[in-house]
Formats: sequence, C-alpha cells, structure tokens
Amino acid sequence: MSPHPPRKVIIITGSSDGIGAEMARQLARSGGAGLALVLAARNEAMLQTVATECASHGCATLVVPTDVAQEAQCRALIDATIAQFGRIDALINNAGKSAQALFEDVDNLAWYEELMRINFWGSLWCTHAALPHLKAARGSIVAVSSLAGLIGVPGRTAYSASKFAMAGFFECLRAELKEAGVSVTLAYPGVVATQIRYRGYNAAGDAAGSSGLKEDDAMSVEECAGLIIGGMQQRQREVVMSAKGKLGRWLKLLAPGLVEKMAMAALKKEVQPR
Repeated sequence: MSPHPPRKVIIITGSSDGIGAEMARQLARSGGAGLALVLAARNEAMLQTVATECASHGCATLVVPTDVAQEAQCRALIDATIAQFGRIDALINNAGKSAQALFEDVDNLAWYEELMRINFWGSLWCTHAALPHLKAARGSIVAVSSLAGLIGVPGRTAYSASKFAMAGFFECLRAELKEAGVSVTLAYPGVVATQIRYRGYNAAGDAAGSSGLKEDDAMSVEECAGLIIGGMQQRQREVVMSAKGKLGRWLKLLAPGLVEKMAMAALKKEVQPR
C-alpha cells in the first residue's frame, strides 16, 4: 500500500480508449495529487499511454490489464487496487462491446453469450468484488449503459439485451445500497463519436467494421465523458444525455409505436429489417 494514500481512488474499466480514457483524463486534470486512477482494459500498451498522460497532472495511477468477461480477472482488479491504495471510492463500469445484427441473420448465438459476459456480467463481477470497499467509503458506482438499454433498437437485440440487463440490475442495487450511502448512477449515452460500433460483433460474430447507426449528430467523447463524471460527482440516479433520448423515454410510455419508428429511423437503410 502507498505510504501516502490518495484522498480518492477511482477504478475505470474499459479505459484504454474512447469514453473511458477521456473520463480518466478529465478526472486527472481536476483531481491532481489527491486522486488515484486505476485503469483497466485488455490492451496494456494503450492503458500505459493513458496512465502516463494522467500522471502528468500529478495523480497516482495503476494499470491493471483486465478482461471483464473473466470473473477471476475482475476480482483480481479489485484485489490489486486494494493492495496498492487500500480503498475504493468509485467504480466506473465502462467496459463494453457493441453489436449489430438482425436476429434472423444470426446462425451461431455463442457471441450473444459472450457479449452478455462483457457488458453485463463484467460489471456485476467488478461491483460484487468492490462492494465492501465502496460501502466502507460510502462511495459511488457508475454503470455506463446506452440509450439502447432504455429503448429497444432494431438490429441490436444482443446489445440492447445486455444493456437492459445492466439497467435492471443497477436499479435494484441502488435501492439495496441506499442506507449504506453508496450512490449508483446509470449513464445512458446515445451515439457517441467512438469506434465501439466498428469493433462490435456482426451477424457472424466477427468485427462489424462499420456502424449501422446514422452518426451525423454523434456526441463528442469529451462531452459524453464530462456528463458521466458530473453525474457521478453529483450522485445522480441517471444521466440521459440527449434531448432525443429523454423524449424517447417518455414517448415509450405514451406512444410506443412512434418510438419504434424513431428507433428504425436511426438505422442506416442497409441494416434495416427486410
């Protein structure tokens, strides 16, 4: 354990690039020497690059290569954090993978199961291991879901299922942890200017190589990361990031057929159901 433990220790999964890396950079700039960031993802070289940038702002860093689809690695991430810093103040469950495929085009559902392990089980395993430490610190949990976890999107049955599962679990957990003083923030980004959709699964279980969504109005990574951090710091229940997302949420209750049309309109023509 560090002889001078930082005032706050934050774990970010999926922090080698994209939203996770940007959250790390923003937190480092504002936290300085009082902050320790634990950066977890599969690509150690990319994690080290992010860690070097964060350390330049004075914060402590720990890189822990982690595949969240493996329970043992999730628990090892928490163990390494406690061994190094002795506490956990926030866990940001950001690691995730995308997918786009019409259900009828999928021959082998094995990658559906793998996607659930990454997006859903990975966040559960990390949270379960970190929970005693988060309760001791009266800390914060963040679960980065998606608008596809609020509104079903055609062509994203696997992805939406994993994100709906996250939302259900963390809503229940929020209630369970209320008396313990641990906040649970669910973040629902819409289309963000990252490569996640290009790297996600296609119908064959291979890398998609393209996005099936229209991205003309994609939110910047910087704005998205800032909104998630703000939600965590303010201990908000939810962060729904776009006006369209907020509208769609309520219209789902009042005019579900219209919401389905809106969801269909977000798809590129070549990936719409035939």
